Amino acid sequence: METGFCGPGLMGAPMIRHLLRAGHTVHVWNRTRAKAEALRAEGAHVVDTPRELAARCDAVLLCVADAAAVEQTVFGPGGLLDCAPGGGRLAAQRLRWIVDHSSIPPAATRALARRVADFGEPGNAAGAAAHERATSIGWIDAPVSGGVAGATAGTLAIMAGGAASDLAAVRPLLDAYAARVTHMGEVGAGQTAKLCNQAIVTATVAAIAEAVSLAQRSGIDAAKLSEALAGGWADSVLLRTFVPRMTQSGQAPIGALRTFQKDVDTVAATAYETGTPMPVASTVQQLLRLGAAMGLADADFSAFIDILQTPRGGSNG
Repeated sequence: METGFCGPGLMGAPMIRHLLRAGHTVHVWNRTRAKAEALRAEGAHVVDTPRELAARCDAVLLCVADAAAVEQTVFGPGGLLDCAPGGGRLAAQRLRWIVDHSSIPPAATRALARRVADFGEPGNAAGAAAHERATSIGWIDAPVSGGVAGATAGTLAIMAGGAASDLAAVRPLLDAYAARVTHMGEVGAGQTAKLCNQAIVTATVAAIAEAVSLAQRSGIDAAKLSEALAGGWADSVLLRTFVPRMTQSGQAPIGALRTFQKDVDTVAATAYETGTPMPVASTVQQLLRLGAAMGLADADFSAFIDILQTPRGGSNG
């Protein structure tokens, strides 16, 4: 199938490369055009607006910053389903599936999916052309886990929500860069599973930062922690990833701390909506807010250690 991709960033660019290597035709759009142009030499087709993707592609994959960016990409001016005269009503005739790899709130996902479904309703003038097709546009929320390393290696874990038939239709695309795709349920279920993932990840990275800080202040070589703890219960991919990042300089960034803050804020909001006690996530949320106040919002994920590296002693007043 003809495939579109919106958002060739740290995660999206290697995902696109895997699609191209697997033989898929990929049309790419990004708000910063240079990021899309960087993939042209590898076989990607660059377009000026998401609306062009809806005209050319059967499936469009999104990997953008947040819910506002998803909504703008789908429904904004020049968006996939832009209903301005001569816009999305005609362009969307080919589009069959929207796959959202972004991490956004489950409630926002369900609302966007309903709007996409309404686009094809016969009573909706904006969707009249879309209704001429035999099928509507399916929405799959498919957030990913595995980080830049997983995207580069093609070993991402995907937790998906949506109709099983829609997920089956786009599986050949997802299999190009994912080692595991798990159908979690209806629309929104994938995003809920990602929140569970982020609650575990952020709490673990915060705990690793505390352990590294304790080791350093106790006068032992914190860089040896991943070796010393290997094979024990504390061993994990996160331990092996973040101990070096917290103890060595010159590491290439793998994501901004503000991304963790966005996700943990969503965890807190969802916990409130569902009445779920999450005291550990609440503590991590405050730690991330402190980091933002310290000017670390754009620092690497490993900057948890910088939040904790306050000087010993200090004033009591």
